[in-house]
Amino acid sequence: MLNSLPSLQRFLYSQYFFSGVRQAGGVLIPALFATLVLHDLSAALVAAIGASCPAILDQPDNPRRHNTNTMLGAILLGTCTVIITGLSFSSGLLFWLIVPLLVFSLSMLSVYGKQGNLMAFASLLVMTLTMRTPLEPQAVMLHTLQSLAGGLFYFCYSFITHRLLWHRETQQHLASALYATAEYVLARSRLYTAPDELDDNYRKLTRAQSAMTDAQQVARNTVLRDLPRQNHADDRQRLTTLSIFTDMVDLLDTLVATHTDYATLHRMLPGHDMMTFARDALVKLADNLQHIALCVARNQPAKEQFSAKAELRAFEYDLEILKQGGLNTQHPEVYALLVQVLRRLRNASRIVTRMALHSQGKNISAPLDARLHQELGRFISSNPIRLGMLTSNLRLDSPHFRYAVRVALATLMGLLIGRSLGLITSGSTWAGVIEIHSYWIILTIVVIMRPGFALTRQRNNLRLIGTGLGSLLALIVLHLTSNPDVMFGILVVSCILGYSMVVTRFMAAAVFNTLTVVLAFQIMSPSSSFIIGERLIDTLIGCLLAAVCSYILPWWEANFMGSLARALLRANQRFLHAGLRYAKAERALQSSAGEDTLALQSERNEAEVAWRLGRKNVHIAFSNFAAAFYRMSNEPVRQQRKVPELNHLLIQNHVLAQQISAAVPQLAQLREIPPGIQLALNTIDTLLAGHEADTGISLETEGELAALAYPLRQMLKAAQLIRQEMRALEPPDEVIPPPRTLAA
Repeated sequence: MLNSLPSLQRFLYSQYFFSGVRQAGGVLIPALFATLVLHDLSAALVAAIGASCPAILDQPDNPRRHNTNTMLGAILLGTCTVIITGLSFSSGLLFWLIVPLLVFSLSMLSVYGKQGNLMAFASLLVMTLTMRTPLEPQAVMLHTLQSLAGGLFYFCYSFITHRLLWHRETQQHLASALYATAEYVLARSRLYTAPDELDDNYRKLTRAQSAMTDAQQVARNTVLRDLPRQNHADDRQRLTTLSIFTDMVDLLDTLVATHTDYATLHRMLPGHDMMTFARDALVKLADNLQHIALCVARNQPAKEQFSAKAELRAFEYDLEILKQGGLNTQHPEVYALLVQVLRRLRNASRIVTRMALHSQGKNISAPLDARLHQELGRFISSNPIRLGMLTSNLRLDSPHFRYAVRVALATLMGLLIGRSLGLITSGSTWAGVIEIHSYWIILTIVVIMRPGFALTRQRNNLRLIGTGLGSLLALIVLHLTSNPDVMFGILVVSCILGYSMVVTRFMAAAVFNTLTVVLAFQIMSPSSSFIIGERLIDTLIGCLLAAVCSYILPWWEANFMGSLARALLRANQRFLHAGLRYAKAERALQSSAGEDTLALQSERNEAEVAWRLGRKNVHIAFSNFAAAFYRMSNEPVRQQRKVPELNHLLIQNHVLAQQISAAVPQLAQLREIPPGIQLALNTIDTLLAGHEADTGISLETEGELAALAYPLRQMLKAAQLIRQEMRALEPPDEVIPPPRTLAA
């Protein structure tokens, strides 16, 4: 069912296409102005290059506040880069020193994460395109002003469009997160299929969860920055998106409320219809989520398309038959698992139905008060930029320093090869073309090379294939027409598609970007007959240099895995501590006799926010660990270390987080914590701290404590396995701090 939604319709209403149209418009408008009004094709190209610098930072998955600051920084940095690059042409041999140093300095911005990488790439793009034509010193200032004008135009243009279409962008980010959540729900449904595919389906689930976490964090940063305000004209729209976002988070919490032992279910109920009913119910929920996501993106009300009532009733009926057959007494844990599955499916179905009602503007809550505004603001991610982050990485054991060295060396080699080819074939037209257009070699290196080896290799292949296909497509277009108006129309379309697909379809973006560049040069210089051949040769050289230089001072993902595993472990431990704090505050509030109720309510609210924040941090840490693990799997086998241990850590941390989510609400309902339960919690914390502990604990399984037995046993088992695998990763002489006693 999931594939029944037309991909083209989903793309056209996505934030990627919307952003592509905005970026292409901001780049092409100054070029059109310079061409039609000033009649200066050279100024048009320079202005377009200047506008493309902030356009690269104007990504659809970045919050507007980050975009504004980073675009201004990119314009300033790009302007300085143009001046330095332009003046270096007249410096003779100094040019060979300045350009690699400039590349190194800009590449070091990768220490600031994604935003730093984008700023570096934007400035390097301006640098390489400035190298396209040697500039005289007196022409550098005019060139810089034209580039600056293009950049400032794009900034103003983007600021205005963001202000006018803010709600549209929020809806598209929310729709993207809903799509990712639907993919995650579908991945969970596959776990109820053939047991021999369980490991493969679980790997697909972790990938889907990683993608969903990233998409939901982008939506969180957008939605929570546009919270409804008292008596504001746009409160209804803000409340609608906030309600749907809250439903989406509640749906995720429901699905991961506990870890289901699918292997046990398949072993105890092989081929049973209940497994099929659970799978079909999840598939229907995923399809409904896709439909709601499309309606949100189109600003239309959604209706529940497929009801899962039949599957839920059939599941409940079969469960009752098994109960009558004695499953609840013979295998109580299996029966409890099935009851949990049924409850989760019911809750998930209700949440999806409520989400559809919210998209229709129904059951919308009142505007938020100032306190809740402040609490929700804590869930927004921030990326502080400090100079110390840059200077502290100027050492050989820093992956960012090594990456900057690789890019600088590849750039220097690209310049040497371009000049050498020009000298070898001196005197021919081809020699001049090779020498003048060797900037494309540098551009290819800048586009392809990334701090990680696996991503560099992947981009290398995609860039080479995309350039080849784009050149072939350009040949077809030039063969069919020589009309500049037709070519410009195709250029506009290819420019939009190139910007739209650069995040999701890198090879397709390379195809359309190549077509855009070829048509732009053909319109500017119709007599040029080597433009397509130049692109292919320069791209091939750049890809080869990127591949070779990726082995210079490499930093493999295996070097990161230990720190990421520790970060995930700490996130789970803090999640457990925050959950126990919340459970304690909830019990204190319920048992209060009226005195200090306001103080207890305030503590309970603060503890709940901290617990939810801890759960978000666990999801992010798990996403980072899983993404790095799968990147490592694409690196050379000899560079992959401790793969079984890391895989076990990935699985057991996932189990632990889900069981914490299941146990904490039940702990909050207890009047007091029995000694056995408290001992189990202390043992779990001791194991997570890296110490030995006795896991042979007898847990009460009578009355209200029966539901706690399974998650606590799973938490004990997961914590013990995590400790074993972490000990295998840590140095043997590491000193572990003593354990502490938890207060549940």
